[in-house]
Amino acid sequence: MMDKKYNTQLLPASAHPKDPAVEQAAKLLRQGELVAIPTETVYGLAANALDPDAVKKIFLAKGRPQDNPLIVHISSFEEITQLVSQIPDKARKLAEIFWPGPLTMVLPRSSLVPDVVTAGLDTVAIRMPSHPVARAVIQASGVPIAAPSANLSGKPSPTTARHCMEDLNGKIPLILDGGSCQVGVESTVVSLAGDIPRLLRPGAVTPEQLREVLGLLAVDPAVLEKITEGPVASPGMKYMHYSPKATVIMITGPWFACKDFLTQKQGEGVWALVFDEDLEDCPLPAISLGPQNDPAKQAQNLFSALRELDEKQAQLVYARAPMEEGMGLAVYNRLIRAAGFSVIHLTD
Repeated sequence: MMDKKYNTQLLPASAHPKDPAVEQAAKLLRQGELVAIPTETVYGLAANALDPDAVKKIFLAKGRPQDNPLIVHISSFEEITQLVSQIPDKARKLAEIFWPGPLTMVLPRSSLVPDVVTAGLDTVAIRMPSHPVARAVIQASGVPIAAPSANLSGKPSPTTARHCMEDLNGKIPLILDGGSCQVGVESTVVSLAGDIPRLLRPGAVTPEQLREVLGLLAVDPAVLEKITEGPVASPGMKYMHYSPKATVIMITGPWFACKDFLTQKQGEGVWALVFDEDLEDCPLPAISLGPQNDPAKQAQNLFSALRELDEKQAQLVYARAPMEEGMGLAVYNRLIRAAGFSVIHLTD
């Protein structure tokens, strides 16, 4: 199916429904093709979620394991009714506050959703993006859109159209350029399919914000621990993700301990991923993740920084660990997966 070689177009896009690029994307989606589109989190590789053959092309283009479920994107709350078998009150409350935006809800699926979208599970993950181009494409196409990140599976997620082109040039017909992504990491995923809401993947909507609405919220072990077997209800729970070509090792501890450690690790191809405050006296060539106390900025920078390390031909990267609370948990979650759960704990 993916033997076809495309002359991939890269087109600037606006939110206007009559934007020629948006209309072209919508037409391609209706024809069963793939299109990379901007969202506020990361760029997504979109297909008609109701067309199993189109959705299969996503897995082939990305090299993505088929037991990894996809998120279905909608442009209005009314569109959810055909995709789920029931809408809990908690889902309505969350939608009122956080939709459109970077929150995905896992709900009992309807029979309309193909098995290939849900990896055969009896639930479906749904979100309503806030990026105006994404919503314009969904509205113009007239179908819900399945859209994981528009990168090769395992690589850092794309936060610019250029990143999509690096990974998918020749594999898809069209990439829409909507500028840099505002959030920079994938959406928060919360399951409402059980008795107690469960955080499956952290993102810009934090556990603290969810608890304000939901009360009880369980945090799945996969948020911070390696899960290798069994089905998963959300993307980003099971496999090594977000990885540059270099080997990444996360380091925790105060800067003076990290600095002493890094001083002993100097060598060709050895780099550091640190905070703004560390750059001036870092003993290794380094790229900044952002200010130490600004996890939102770290999230915006993370995937671009990992891709820049590839451009610098880094072979080994020591990355300072972000905080594990608020939006920092989302950055920590992505970085520990990029490191394949390899962490060195440094103390004073």
